[in-house]
Amino acid sequence: MKTTDDFPRVMDRRLFLSVLAAGLLSFTGVVIETAMNVTFPTLMKEFSVSISTVQWITTGYLLMLSIVIPASAFLKKRFSAKRIFITANLIFSAGTIMGYWSPSFSVLLLGRLLQGAGTGLALPLMFNIVMEQAPLEKIGFMMGAATLTIAMAPAIGPSVGGWIVQDFGWRMIFAALLPVLVFSLACGASSIRQSSVIQKTKFPLFTYLWLAVGFSCFILASSFAGEWGWSDVRVLGLFAGSIACLFVFARISVHALQPLIHLQVFRIPAFSLCVSGLLLLQFICLGLGFLIPNYAQIVLTEKAFVSGCILLPGCLLGALLAPVSGKLLDRFGARRPLMAGCVFVCLAMTGFNMTLDEASVPLMAAVYAIFTLGQGFTSGNTLVAGLSALPAELKADGNAVFNTLQQLAGAIGTAIVAAVVSMPRSQFPNNLEAATAMGSHYAFMLLLGMAVLQWLCLGRAVRNSTKNKKKEKLSISY
Repeated sequence: MKTTDDFPRVMDRRLFLSVLAAGLLSFTGVVIETAMNVTFPTLMKEFSVSISTVQWITTGYLLMLSIVIPASAFLKKRFSAKRIFITANLIFSAGTIMGYWSPSFSVLLLGRLLQGAGTGLALPLMFNIVMEQAPLEKIGFMMGAATLTIAMAPAIGPSVGGWIVQDFGWRMIFAALLPVLVFSLACGASSIRQSSVIQKTKFPLFTYLWLAVGFSCFILASSFAGEWGWSDVRVLGLFAGSIACLFVFARISVHALQPLIHLQVFRIPAFSLCVSGLLLLQFICLGLGFLIPNYAQIVLTEKAFVSGCILLPGCLLGALLAPVSGKLLDRFGARRPLMAGCVFVCLAMTGFNMTLDEASVPLMAAVYAIFTLGQGFTSGNTLVAGLSALPAELKADGNAVFNTLQQLAGAIGTAIVAAVVSMPRSQFPNNLEAATAMGSHYAFMLLLGMAVLQWLCLGRAVRNSTKNKKKEKLSISY
């Protein structure tokens, strides 16, 4: 990653506006993603689709993110940051208008795919701006502030989405985003600066297609497993195709002079472990975003607005904590906030498993707030810790890896949780409430296992980081 020698790393107005502009565009993507989760029962009735089909409103969006984001490292080298941002905003706006107008489920899904493409361009751009332009001693704080912009979306999305669905209809969710998109476009067009040298490189289309097909096959297999069964030949064939495509992508990338993504980032253990920890957190986060509103509406028979509000207190708490946890990283390093976050995530998943039979709206909101405490401590700090383990020339590739796999994990999390919830449907063919209750028990047990794995990954990552720092000090002293 080449940066211009004379670019000043200063905390000025244009830096804040640049992060705000890209953050708002990412915010709109996350806010409608979480808002649409609340609309699933309504969409199932209006378009006469199953729960396995309607979840593609989220899974398809996240799939598009995971396909677009891998190209972010190349796009950053090839085009100016302002040009990428404006393109992202216009694509997202087109998808928003299409979502509002959609006369059928397929048109609605197409609009969501366009929104995913726009967010896929904007999300890594925001983090690249922070890593390249923020003062080095303030990167943790600025990453927390950037994360805050996105983290506010899950707080607003379900509650506002539920209110809009209940009083105005689900289409107004799309209409409400347009003023935010216009404001974001104005901020970005006037403030985003170019801090890296633009290179005339050729896009490795052949390599990119292998990656895109591999991700698509994996998410399709995870999604259809709920309807066809995990042992179905078609599901196993899609998984096998995914592995084959990703293997070919990796072989081509390792031997290419200018690969789409430099895979040597995975040779650094601290980075790989941080990636794994963040993927597991994203799996849990998107799984809960699907699971809780649907459990509240189908099993607890709550209205859409009430089910959306379950997530509100926790999301606000986690969002407000993000900049604070970034300051803790700047002052004390990554170990303390990351380990504290893992403890809270595990406590929350244990709480859901222990209290689900006696679940109520206040109880689920309280347990979810514990989860968002953990998310606030770990999300942005895991990204900073992982990227800090990389040399400067690989940070853009590391950012692309983080954001790509994070969205892929979210898509898989939503798809797998939906599949697990649907598993008991054959036992209760005429009782949706009983089937959802039993399936939700299985899903929360799965998420608890993911939380424990996250703790193990991040614990190992901070230990590796500490050992490397001690070695560096010893080598300097000699």
